[in-house]
Amino acid sequence: MKKLAWLLLMQTSVTFAAPQKLTVVLDWFINPNHAPLIIAEQQGYFKEQNLEVEFIAPPNPNDPSKWVAADKADIGITYQPEFMQQVDQGLPLIRIGTLIDQPLSCVVALTDSKVQALSDLKNKRIGTSNSGLSNLLVNAMLEKQGLQQKDIELINVQYNLTQALLSHKVDAVAGLLRNVEVPELEFSNHKMQVFFPEDYGIPTYSELIFVSHIKHAHDKRFPRFLTALKKAVRYLDEHPKESWGGFIKKYPEANNTVNRESWFATIPYFAEEPGTFNSSDWQQFADFMRKNKLIASNQPLSRYAIALKDG
Repeated sequence: MKKLAWLLLMQTSVTFAAPQKLTVVLDWFINPNHAPLIIAEQQGYFKEQNLEVEFIAPPNPNDPSKWVAADKADIGITYQPEFMQQVDQGLPLIRIGTLIDQPLSCVVALTDSKVQALSDLKNKRIGTSNSGLSNLLVNAMLEKQGLQQKDIELINVQYNLTQALLSHKVDAVAGLLRNVEVPELEFSNHKMQVFFPEDYGIPTYSELIFVSHIKHAHDKRFPRFLTALKKAVRYLDEHPKESWGGFIKKYPEANNTVNRESWFATIPYFAEEPGTFNSSDWQQFADFMRKNKLIASNQPLSRYAIALKDG
């Protein structure tokens, strides 16, 4: 009888245990790229894992890694290329999960610019942001077509890529996102040619990853966090329209055509297994970064990333 009472007491204490808090610093303000996080919260998947997750939209996209490295947040969302540079610079970060496991950036030219193939960009103007990686990707892609940097003109248009393209200030732009600006242009009936870096010799990489402080890499909350996200991605795959409805109900200010098109365009890109990573892809991209002097040296893969099993 005492044993039964003890078991009932233990079950009750587990059932009513206070949820553990977890802070996640986003890469930017809430948008369709964060759909699994929103769905995991709305569908109660975090609650199932006894987690109370707080999302923080930073004033600067560079903040997530800095806050995590300074132990001011549990998890940050950042980009794999920038993350590798941060590790190279000595920040105590490690990848614990993946949100979007493939590149989203691409090169876009309007059809009326007569650019049908990447090689047609010879003697053309290409607009880029102020990202060194964006310029590097363009040059590496063109190199596969037998073109050199002297064969093109790179123009820094800051973050006005779409405007520069539509106003014909440039013949093509590098850095548009295939899940945001590309569907937006298609919705506006603009005809274009889209070139994906991974089709032109650039090793594939993860667009968005989750990072933690390296000393917290095996925090027991993290596998449960990733389990909730895995369920959320499955829900998105099976209920895209319902999930969109839930998103705009919580964030009515996001209810516009651009976000709607982006929501449905982004769903195929979410990592189905957010806890795992492809070690071969990571090694190839690290080699690419080092070869092109974006990092000084390669780290062991175990320094970059760990695979976490579901909680």
